[in-house]
Amino acid sequence: MGVKQALRAIDAFPRAEEHLLQKTKFGAFVSIVGLLIMVTLFLHELSYYLNIYTVHQMSVDSRRGENLPIHINMTFPSLPCDGSQYSLLARLINLFFLVVLSVDAIDMSGKHEVDLDTNIWKLRLNSDGHITGTEYLSDLVEKEHEAHKHDAHKEHHEDSDKIHLQGIDEESQNMIKKVKQALADGEGCRVYGILDVQRVAGNFHLSVHGLNIFVAQMIFEKSTHVNVSHIIHDLSFGPKYPGIHNPLDGTSRILRGTSGTFKYYIKVVPTEYRYISKEVSPTNQFSVTEYFSPIHDFERTWPAVYFLYDLSPITVTIREERRSFLHFITRLCAVLGGTFALTGMLDGWMYKILESFTKKNSRTIVR
Repeated sequence: MGVKQALRAIDAFPRAEEHLLQKTKFGAFVSIVGLLIMVTLFLHELSYYLNIYTVHQMSVDSRRGENLPIHINMTFPSLPCDGSQYSLLARLINLFFLVVLSVDAIDMSGKHEVDLDTNIWKLRLNSDGHITGTEYLSDLVEKEHEAHKHDAHKEHHEDSDKIHLQGIDEESQNMIKKVKQALADGEGCRVYGILDVQRVAGNFHLSVHGLNIFVAQMIFEKSTHVNVSHIIHDLSFGPKYPGIHNPLDGTSRILRGTSGTFKYYIKVVPTEYRYISKEVSPTNQFSVTEYFSPIHDFERTWPAVYFLYDLSPITVTIREERRSFLHFITRLCAVLGGTFALTGMLDGWMYKILESFTKKNSRTIVR
């Protein structure tokens, strides 16, 4: 019996008899408001618990010997792709003459590639920006391309001499006329695909550098007539992950009445994104600054769009995490208990205020 009395003495929640409890309309109103607040806070805390957040960590980059994938998707509204209206065989044999817009890459190891065509697509656009044709040298054609490469390189030097000595043949003249007609019709070019380069500093650029210099002069007359206006739809250095921001996406640079060279200086930061499912996605994010250099009539350089990239020695690791269930329960008890206590205090204060006014009114009536 003594134990039961001792337990009752430490009861923190004593019960009053039902006839001693007084219920009021204001108490009911406060109870409803408090219940709505508690439900709202519960849903907020549940959403906060279920949402995934990210933690960023930095460390020294230890990756070696990997390639750097560069995803590009750009539109050049004032430059045609090439002589894609000709047969594939003609494009292979006359490669040096027909390619107007080319993608070239150089890196610090000394590797220099001109007119990259593997995994690069070119879409011909009309003056309204609609697609009119597709140009892609696939892997099936590369074998034939390699077979003609040596002969084409030899013919290129011979053709350069012929331009000085005998002029170009009638077929080549017709090709040049077609390209000039495409320029007059306002044809453009959309270039997209993936460049797989070595993981060292370097640059890639889109320009008319793939053209023979004499053919370029015949088509454009002079370098100031080459309009490298462009729209960057997408430029990234690896797979995308939630929350990534590529600063050049949606960039538009349209030239009017002038020409020049665009240079984008890019700092690539190796990044590793770890999903909550333990999946790891190696990728890269980057920052960029840009510079435009106008070209004048007396200069011999040709306009281009350069992307000069360098790699950061620091790797950023982004890890997805979820809050612990114990953390959720702790916050839930805090907000629900705090709301219950606050509404109880508010009800008590209002009851005392109303009771004091009621007593004053009753005393006034008695007098």
